[in-house]
Amino acid sequence: MSKLIEKVWAKAQADKKTIVLPEGEEERTLQACGKIMENGLANLILVGSEKAIREKAAGLGVSLEGVTVLDPETSDKTTVYANEFYELRKKKGMTLEKADKVVRDPLYFATMMVKLGHADGLVSGAIHTTGDLLRPGLQIVKTAPGISVVSSTFVMEVPNCQYGENGLLLFADCAVNPCPTAEELASIAISTAETAKTLCGMEPRVAMLSFSTMGSAQHDLVDKVKKATELAKEMRPDLDIDGELQLDAAIVKKVADLKAPDSKVAGKANVLVFPDLQAGNIGYKLVQRFAGAEAIGPICQGFAKPINDLSRGCSSDDIVNVVAITALQAQDASK
Repeated sequence: MSKLIEKVWAKAQADKKTIVLPEGEEERTLQACGKIMENGLANLILVGSEKAIREKAAGLGVSLEGVTVLDPETSDKTTVYANEFYELRKKKGMTLEKADKVVRDPLYFATMMVKLGHADGLVSGAIHTTGDLLRPGLQIVKTAPGISVVSSTFVMEVPNCQYGENGLLLFADCAVNPCPTAEELASIAISTAETAKTLCGMEPRVAMLSFSTMGSAQHDLVDKVKKATELAKEMRPDLDIDGELQLDAAIVKKVADLKAPDSKVAGKANVLVFPDLQAGNIGYKLVQRFAGAEAIGPICQGFAKPINDLSRGCSSDDIVNVVAITALQAQDASK
């Protein structure tokens, strides 16, 4: 277990939150459920057929003691959620009859739980795509105030590394937005800074990455990063955000002293905001493979309430850790 995950577990155990898992009948989810309850990381709600969930759990030798199991087909909450979903979407043509059908989908049912405060956060993705998760999240929970886009970050723990916070850095966006606008990049920067505070307890120093440093190159792509930097600074003047910066200028002091000597961020950035998804996804995988880094994530950010995605190739341990991370986000949201 990484040092960061150890800290995340300890914080989750100290202030237990209620996390809903809409993939309640999925094997890895049930195995994770047992580990989460054994370690006191969260209170859990499983959504799905109660009969199927309990039979599968018994077959796996997983105890569901203390776990709430809700079946949208029989729960008394279904009518409440259908009415609420209808109110949220009636201007989009939603009918009560259709709303009743929609909220019986475990993902929509679980998202309504988070919306109405019946759960503090949601984790899904072992058998659903990112799009499956984002759709109800954006329709029901929506984005946080002042944030225009949901994005993702990876917390990178790089062994024997002097950069960032002794090898701890956040990379964004590496999984959600293919080609963010300047406004969206600004929101991604702010969201990732908040994630750095919540999960890592660090003071974020945010570098807006480009192939140019402080005007060294002229291009529309550079202009987008410049505009994003300006917008982010205007939105959150309390945060240390700077750019545009090349990667070496962002993290290497000698290069920063030469290329951006007046920057508070250059040479010591611990949050790296990539200009697009291609760069971010390639960048985190390069560091993961070449430097032997542990990539924790992707962690969703920007929702009004905590919702997190899983890889469909995830292990039960991955689910445990993402639930703990979601619990921390819920702790922060309740402040």
